[in-house]
Parts: sequence; C-alpha cells; structure tokens
Amino acid sequence: MSGSAHKSVRVGRPRGEAAVSHEAIMDAVYGLLEEKPARELTMEAVAKRANVGKPTLYKWWPSKAALIMAMFHERLDQPLEIPVTATAEEAIRARMRRLIRVVNGLFGKVVGELIAEGQSDPEILREFYERHVSLRRASAVAEIERGKAAGEFSADTDAELLVDAIFAPVYYRLLLRFAPLTEKYGNGLIDQVLLGVRMNQRLSSPKGRRELRRKSE
Repeated sequence: MSGSAHKSVRVGRPRGEAAVSHEAIMDAVYGLLEEKPARELTMEAVAKRANVGKPTLYKWWPSKAALIMAMFHERLDQPLEIPVTATAEEAIRARMRRLIRVVNGLFGKVVGELIAEGQSDPEILREFYERHVSLRRASAVAEIERGKAAGEFSADTDAELLVDAIFAPVYYRLLLRFAPLTEKYGNGLIDQVLLGVRMNQRLSSPKGRRELRRKSE
C-alpha cells in the first residue's frame, strides 16, 4: 500500500424511504454482476435497474469501485463465527473451509473480477484490501499468535508469512483456474504448511530432539 493520505469513503446505511432505494441498488449490483463481468458494470446500468437517478448513486458512493465493494461487503462478505474454544489450527481450518465454499460461488467470481479490474484501477484493489483482506488477515495473524502463545506452534513462527503460505494459493487457483478449489485441497494446504511449525511434530523429529537437548544443556 502507498503512503497516500487518501482515505476510504464510508457511508452510513440510509433509513426510511432511502433504505428502499438502497436495497434496490444493492439488488441491482448483485444481479448485474451475476450477468456480466465487473468491468462492464456501469453506474448508468445500476441506476436504470434500481430505478433511481445517477445522482442518488453518487450521493452514497463516489465511484463504481465503492459501489461494488458496498454490495460485496453487505451481500457476499459475511463474518465467520469461530467458537472461542477452538484451537488456532481449528480456527484456520474453519477459515479455509469457508473460503473454499464461498470462492466457488458469486463471491469468487466477483473477487476474481475485482482483482483483474484492479490492475488498471488501483482504487478497486485498495478498497478490496482495506474493506476485506486486511481485516481477515489481521484476524488470521492473531490466531497464529494465539497458537504460538499456547505452545501450539513454534515460537519462531512468522505469523504473517504463515498466513500467506496457507491462503495465497487459494487466490492463485481462483485467478488461474488451472485446478478445482476443493475442501480436500484446502486441508492439504494446511497440513503441508503446518508441518514445519507444529510443536509436537518439531519435537518428534531428529532435528527437534537435537534442539531440545541443546536447550536443556
């Protein structure tokens, strides 16, 4: 991210009669994105389908990127509830199951198109990162840190890199579409990545036993 002083526009949900128009607009954006790529969606098309004027759209959303992200946030990006009793690994697996499930639907289509359009419109990538990726990334990093504190993962684990290693391949497959995104694939990713950081596995390996002996001497 750049050091720009630009900030995301946050618009409160309208009430009363305006709320009816708001829902109609969200319905219009949702429906249009089911039918066509994000790059072909226009403010004119949304206004026409929602039966509102373009000034109404620009009153609440300053750009197409902001409008798409508003719909994405309200209709496709629901928060994941993880039990407080879940271990860090269980929380990560729950996140992976949810991600695999949603990227195989409209969520995945829109995400792929947002990333693609963002190559020529950085505002879209900025909105997508700030309103979606950064929040979930911070939560996943916090879960890794919790796992480190509980002795679930080794203390020298880099939580940021671990999150990248686990979840980035899902977006890789989503964008290139060279293989299906399945729950089995997600579980396999987690199994492979965690091999090097699970404390019980590290201590049971020859290298782990040597490290443990050195620390005890």
